[in-house]
Amino acid sequence: MKYLDEFHDSERAQKLLEQIHAVTTRPWALMEVCGGQTHSIIRHGIDQLLPEQIELIHGPGCPVCVTPLETLDKALAIAARPEVTFCSFGDMLRVPGSNQDLFGIKSGGGDVRVVYSPLDAVELAAQLPDRQVVFFGIGFETTAPANAMAVVAAKRRGLTNFSLLVSHVLVPPAIEALLDSPVRRVQAFLLAGHVCSVMGTEQYDPLVERYRVPMVVTGFEPLDVLEGIRRAVMQLEAGDARVENAYARAVTAKGNPVAQAVLEDVFEVTDRSWRGIGMIPQSGWKLSDRWHDYDAECRFDVATVTAPESTLCRSGEVLQGLIKPSQCEAFGKECTPRRPLGATMVSNEGACAAYYQYRRLEPGSVTISQRTEVPVV
Repeated sequence: MKYLDEFHDSERAQKLLEQIHAVTTRPWALMEVCGGQTHSIIRHGIDQLLPEQIELIHGPGCPVCVTPLETLDKALAIAARPEVTFCSFGDMLRVPGSNQDLFGIKSGGGDVRVVYSPLDAVELAAQLPDRQVVFFGIGFETTAPANAMAVVAAKRRGLTNFSLLVSHVLVPPAIEALLDSPVRRVQAFLLAGHVCSVMGTEQYDPLVERYRVPMVVTGFEPLDVLEGIRRAVMQLEAGDARVENAYARAVTAKGNPVAQAVLEDVFEVTDRSWRGIGMIPQSGWKLSDRWHDYDAECRFDVATVTAPESTLCRSGEVLQGLIKPSQCEAFGKECTPRRPLGATMVSNEGACAAYYQYRRLEPGSVTISQRTEVPVV
């Protein structure tokens, strides 16, 4: 595919790997923030091609995975109502709540629909004036502008039967929480390019200055990831710490000011619970007072719903980078993609799903020659 094949070039990958091997003299632990990067790393065996001193830690960069159980139960309660048409992206339908998932609601007669854009849900609200249409708005800063515009579009069209169930989370506070953790292991971060394309890179400067930890913005293809790792290791070896943009084809320092203006208008910062991690202050968005009428949580009175997390699932430790998925006792046994205990197994960007799909079933049990996938180099 044009403009994509070059980011899978094996000769360039080999050169990057040689440079990483040449510069690495000490053990380093790097965290890739985004689940898309995790899948690229595991699919192409990048972690197995790096020097043994470099460990890649999988971070909480999957928005489906960090959506708390209580939010899923709120979605299920709303979707089960007879007057509701509940809209979501497809990756949320199999994420388990306390007792069932959205597929279960759908199979029981609920009107649950997969859409490809929140604006599709707005159009449904226009087509179904006698029904309440709700869109499940989750994600990091990447998806938030489109969800904000859906609310704006509904208001412009005079639609009073559209609302948004919001579960947006923000990356910088999560990184800060990880860096403040007493069990912190991360020495450098690979930042998600799509998040930074919206918000820019400047918001990470205070974190680098405070914690003296390198942060490199990178993309999701094999060469993107390798280049991000190379730059992060070079900073670590030199004793340097700064924000570095290795994804300049999509990211600028200031990001997208138009998108940021919409976000500032529609949302306001709030405390947010992260599944498996807990409450992180000022780490999410909710609809601002001006847009309160479009808040599904208030419209359907589910704000007080709470739910305890599974004691068997260790996805919280996976999301914090404390264990690899295959170190969870339930991984591949009680917990599989068909019968997931947590979102990290069912999400397309979940670390557990990546390990299961690409046969990393036991720690250290799979070599490059044993994988069915062809390595990138």
